[in-house]
Amino acid sequence: MSDEPIRVLLADDHAVVRQGIRQFLEDSGDIIVLAEAADGEEALRLVREHRPDVAVLDIQMPRASGIDVARAIRAERLPVGVLILTAFDDEPYVRAVLQAGANGFVLKTADADDIVEAVRSVHEGKSVLDPAIARRLMTQLARSEDDRLPIESLTEREVDVLRLTARGYTNKAIGAQLSISDRTVQGHLAKIYGKLHAASRTEAVMRAVTLGLIPPVLTDDPPT
Repeated sequence: MSDEPIRVLLADDHAVVRQGIRQFLEDSGDIIVLAEAADGEEALRLVREHRPDVAVLDIQMPRASGIDVARAIRAERLPVGVLILTAFDDEPYVRAVLQAGANGFVLKTADADDIVEAVRSVHEGKSVLDPAIARRLMTQLARSEDDRLPIESLTEREVDVLRLTARGYTNKAIGAQLSISDRTVQGHLAKIYGKLHAASRTEAVMRAVTLGLIPPVLTDDPPT
């Protein structure tokens, strides 16, 4: 593990909430909050300026939502993990977060230790979803499968890539496991997204779990 602390940008329009989150993140010993933002536009400006390891964003903020910020981070290909931390757990919010390319979605009601662990997991390249939200979304996906476009079968290699993706492996780690290049892994993931009608790694994994293509495991220890 690196001795460097995980550098976090924290964005929430309530100063008291930011203060509480900042305290337990920094109390963890391996996380520092290098900047805070009270609205979405300020959050994006600070992300561009500081390039944090992880941006922890509320969904509903003035001037731009956390979803807008996540979408902009991905559009600009900034190397920043995105964790949405919010009180909203409605299914449309969850779908919007996943489609925006966020790496994780955790409720503010989660234990402080769980939020700290979510930041660490996003920093490691894992997908993180609050367990209660994951169960609800997977049920919704299962109910709506009949209304979706037909799912094209995955190749054996695509299933291998997806299984490692579900365990939180990065593209580089997947390539090392399967003896293929990072670019080839990226190509497989693009095909997987198209076949499963998914907009993100997390959504592809959840749809594959719902369809029984891979075991119901969202994350696991990354390779050493």
